[in-house]
Amino acid sequence: MVVEPKVKGFICTTAHPVGCEESVRRQIAYCKEKGQVEGPKKVLVIGASTGYGLGSRIAVTYGYGADTIGVSFEKEAKGKRTATAGWYNTAAFEKLAKEDGYYAKSFNGDGFSKEMKDTVIETIKADWGKVDMLVYSMAAPRRTLSDGTTVSSVLKTVGSEYTNKSIDLRTNEVTEVTVPVATEEEIQNTIKVMGGEDWEDWIHALADAGVLADNFATIAYSYIGPEVTHAIYKDGSIGQAKKHLYDTSVKMTKEFEKIGLKAYVSVNKALVTQSSAAIPIVPLYISLVYKVMKEQGLHEGCIEQMHRLFTDKYIKKEVDEMGRFRLDDWELRDSVQNKITEVWDKITTDSIKECCDIDGYWEDFYQMFGFHYDNVDYTADVEV
Repeated sequence: MVVEPKVKGFICTTAHPVGCEESVRRQIAYCKEKGQVEGPKKVLVIGASTGYGLGSRIAVTYGYGADTIGVSFEKEAKGKRTATAGWYNTAAFEKLAKEDGYYAKSFNGDGFSKEMKDTVIETIKADWGKVDMLVYSMAAPRRTLSDGTTVSSVLKTVGSEYTNKSIDLRTNEVTEVTVPVATEEEIQNTIKVMGGEDWEDWIHALADAGVLADNFATIAYSYIGPEVTHAIYKDGSIGQAKKHLYDTSVKMTKEFEKIGLKAYVSVNKALVTQSSAAIPIVPLYISLVYKVMKEQGLHEGCIEQMHRLFTDKYIKKEVDEMGRFRLDDWELRDSVQNKITEVWDKITTDSIKECCDIDGYWEDFYQMFGFHYDNVDYTADVEV
């Protein structure tokens, strides 16, 4: 069928299989051009189908020459419904990586579940023996716990509500949004979904199965951002989960000291991802940071960030005083943030095109779902 983008609020309900493959192909081409460094050779990626997770999988394959296992939870096509972008991305990655002679296996299902952990461990034992690295890039809205109860994460503030500018993605209108306060239960549930608990469960399951290689490393992703987003992100309910994630990294490094395990958090840049599009205030900030960083020659997408993380920061073990990798170092430069502070108050619906890179935001948004690639014929019938 002919597949067109159908956008509802901050998500696109269709995905283009040929466009998704083109997206993966371009990310691979970027890494191939940069060449390889010596690094881990057997890498497990949890949350491997879109955004930073997909970028990580591509970066370690083509930056280290690594074999990968990817875990994600995506929907296949059904009737007139296309599969999700992550489904097509994963299929494209497997195809292209195998063409280039790499081992690439993917599992589709609930990464939080014991069943998925057992399946992956069996595959590691059979195919690899041991695993060198785990990248934890899970971005799920809810989690079913071992007792069968399901908890959901919320994007709310902690302590007091917060009002600031945001963008209505349906109309590109600049509006004012008030973010409500999370209850204690909502905060705890967000920590259960987005914190370090499941990350730690994965490491324990791998350790108990005896498949962790010596000097094993694991990395999970976080975000801090500038003051304008702190109430909703760094200090909000999701920020509490990210604090838990960091504390878990410290705890695991101590616990597994004997085998030389190192658990890291990488603080990444604000980018258009399926997760960030859902957060109030953040999409407007992203469209502004895009403009400023492009003007200053500092802009990076997911693949550029992940390539820099794995082939530069990780290899050099270049961390901050808390032991974190800082991929947000360019975003938080004074030259970038001073400009953002200067422009933020001037943003209105009328001035948004002038103040922000709203076209760049939308371009990235559509490309996440396989649309807006200049070399793809979107009028052609495709097999979904």
